[in-house]
Amino acid sequence: MSLTAEILSIGTELLLGDITNTDAQAIAQTLSELGINVYFQTVVGDNPGRIKQAVELAKSRADLIVTTGGLGPTYDDITKQTLAESFGLPLVLHQPSLDRIKAAFARSKRVMTDNNISQAMLPEGCTVLDNDWGTAPGVAFEAQGKTVIMLPGPPRECEPMLRERVVPYLAAKSDAVMVSRNIRVVGLGESAMEAMVREQIEQMINPTVAPYAKTNECLLRVTAKAKTKEEAWALTEPVVDDLSRQLGEYVYGVDVPSLEAAVLEHMKERGLTLSAAESCTGGMFGERFTSQPGSSAVWRGGVCTYSNDLKTSILGVDAELIRTKGAVSGEVARQMAEGVRRLCVTDVGVGITGVAGPAASEQKPVGLVYVAVSDAQGTVVKELRLSRGRERIRIAAVVNALDMVRRKVLGFAIQDAMNI
Repeated sequence: MSLTAEILSIGTELLLGDITNTDAQAIAQTLSELGINVYFQTVVGDNPGRIKQAVELAKSRADLIVTTGGLGPTYDDITKQTLAESFGLPLVLHQPSLDRIKAAFARSKRVMTDNNISQAMLPEGCTVLDNDWGTAPGVAFEAQGKTVIMLPGPPRECEPMLRERVVPYLAAKSDAVMVSRNIRVVGLGESAMEAMVREQIEQMINPTVAPYAKTNECLLRVTAKAKTKEEAWALTEPVVDDLSRQLGEYVYGVDVPSLEAAVLEHMKERGLTLSAAESCTGGMFGERFTSQPGSSAVWRGGVCTYSNDLKTSILGVDAELIRTKGAVSGEVARQMAEGVRRLCVTDVGVGITGVAGPAASEQKPVGLVYVAVSDAQGTVVKELRLSRGRERIRIAAVVNALDMVRRKVLGFAIQDAMNI
């Protein structure tokens, strides 16, 4: 299948920025993984005239139109009516969908009003995409040489319907299977990563390789097309292996969900335990790590020692050291990591201290952060100079700490470590 697609997000609340358009992101990523090129995204309010204009424009430039929103029972939910009119299809009652809607109301012991019947009025001859996560069914149909898919707007409904309904629907219409593999990279910017593998990327046809920048990390997506999933996977294998070899220690995993998931697996494999003492990150490291299923096998505990007296009384940080060097220093980060490792009796301890902002502290600039990682082989400290606001500084500090733990556990060198 070689299709071009347009995503049409319908809803005044999206247009005005009251709601973040996460549906479009999820749809674009899903279509990309299927090898469908998304060339345009349009957001339009709940106005039939403007929706029709947007649909006509999409028809002129895309093979596949995917809409979200406007499938509800209220007066401003007009997506089906407008799309059906644009493609010359009458709306007819789909009794199985009405039965499902009635059953959903009965289960929740709610009274169903007459306007909910409109959710079961669907374009004649369409493929109904059952919604097990809400009441409004999704719709797929082909008309005028175009394929149209309509999905409900709430992300809790849209995203599972993408996976469970849309992907099988589109896959069944294709004579090829797409497989995408993700090489995840940390410690390199997108341009630096691309420079290391640009020659190979430019030569690739099938599989293709595309670089992406994520928050404080990057990835290379390797996508192959073949008649079967097994054949497509086999095409990706040598490319993934070669790119991973070229990027070396910067690759923290292939087809893994996150950096913290990769660190957790490395530590579980080695039977290691982890703890952390945090100041400027306020428990973000611990929260991110413990969000992973199975983290209890590794995580023993952590402390958030924002104040200097708690750094001293709980972690055993030298009060004189804080007075002379400041709480934001490599020496204090070292003692925090070593202190929490003793306190929680773990194999690895992390210490994070810094100035997240918005104002300077101890006459030290916003974005100055020290991260230390301690284990039986010793303690390594790194100075970071971060920017782009308080939240981005805190997130970047946590990512750096996770990567330092990864490198410590795997025996890799930690670049730019301080000599203290």
